[in-house]
Amino acid sequence: METPAAHDPFAPPAASPAARLGAEVDDETELTRLHPNFKKVLRIKATLATIPFLIAALFIEGALIDNGNSFLPVGVVIGAVLILAIVFVLRLPSRRYIARGYQISNDRLRVVRGILWRSDTVVPFGRVQHIDVDQGPLERFFDIATLTVHTAGNHNSSVNLPGLGHELATEMREEIRAHIKQESM
Repeated sequence: METPAAHDPFAPPAASPAARLGAEVDDETELTRLHPNFKKVLRIKATLATIPFLIAALFIEGALIDNGNSFLPVGVVIGAVLILAIVFVLRLPSRRYIARGYQISNDRLRVVRGILWRSDTVVPFGRVQHIDVDQGPLERFFDIATLTVHTAGNHNSSVNLPGLGHELATEMREEIRAHIKQESM
């Protein structure tokens, strides 16, 4: 019997990044999903982004009630904004999470992202200048990090891969660094 993950293009591989480095990167290979806590961080950020709109809707609603000549029923403005906020907080982070993934091989990193505008970026390790692992307060709380790969050149000279487990991000950084060191010898 097949498991549901058998046809999932983002199914997490069983091996560590070090074991996956020998694999080939191509469009047909399954992408690795980001850490599940990344979806929680996206939801919290979406919630924080909706707060100013909800406050503005409350003020507009209050101004319409104080005016007394409102052509709209009470609660229409705040209700509409609240429904949009709920959709924005519940649906959009899930879609953004599903639309992201990555592949790592022995000589390159592939990062795929985007809902409307898809981006599929392949970074050859030979072009890497330096690598950062970043964490903000929310990311530290949920133990995830962003791997930033800086490359030679000026157009799209850095590629961010958010939503990795912190330990995985540091392991990937060390594997890429080891490959760069090996290549420069």
